[in-house]
Amino acid sequence: MNNPYVLILYYSRTLGTQNLALQMARGVDQVAGIEPRIRTVPPVSAVTERTAASVPDDGAVFCSKEDLSGCSALALGSATRFGNMAAPLKYFLDTTADLWAGHHLVGKPASLFCSTGSLHGGQESTLLTMMVPLLHHGMLIQGLPYNLPELHSTQGGGTPYGASHVRGQQSESLLSDDEAKLAQAAGKQLAELALKLDQGS
Repeated sequence: MNNPYVLILYYSRTLGTQNLALQMARGVDQVAGIEPRIRTVPPVSAVTERTAASVPDDGAVFCSKEDLSGCSALALGSATRFGNMAAPLKYFLDTTADLWAGHHLVGKPASLFCSTGSLHGGQESTLLTMMVPLLHHGMLIQGLPYNLPELHSTQGGGTPYGASHVRGQQSESLLSDDEAKLAQAAGKQLAELALKLDQGS
């Protein structure tokens, strides 16, 4: 039997969302009995003939629907595009109607994360709209509780709707200490919840 895992699925262009994914994986690693599985999605091309290699040159491996259906929990992350998730991630989710029809994700916990270029760049609307397809799949959405002190002290990313990062004018993709701690906390609590739900089934 395979070990249970938290699928950390993201799309990132400037490394901010990717760095959040890596911190979430660190949080999952703090919980015994479950492991992180980091995956990404290929870009969407305006040229219909273009196809992406099955394995990217660098970064995370592309996600398969088997990765998604087999997970014990899902952390879904995206760069923000006009207050919404990026098209490549939406495109991948749009291909999962068969998983929806088979009820493969019903009752599994999920959390969300994103990054923006500016403080008011649409983080909360992105996180909220990313919840919608997961709710259609019957997933249980987990946010960040206010008993985390970093949620009160952050001057950048971090919301009760999910972990986030603000890149800012300097185009820095490095996370602040608060952003990194909140992402780790999100990964840890998601892994803990997944194990509790697995044990209760």
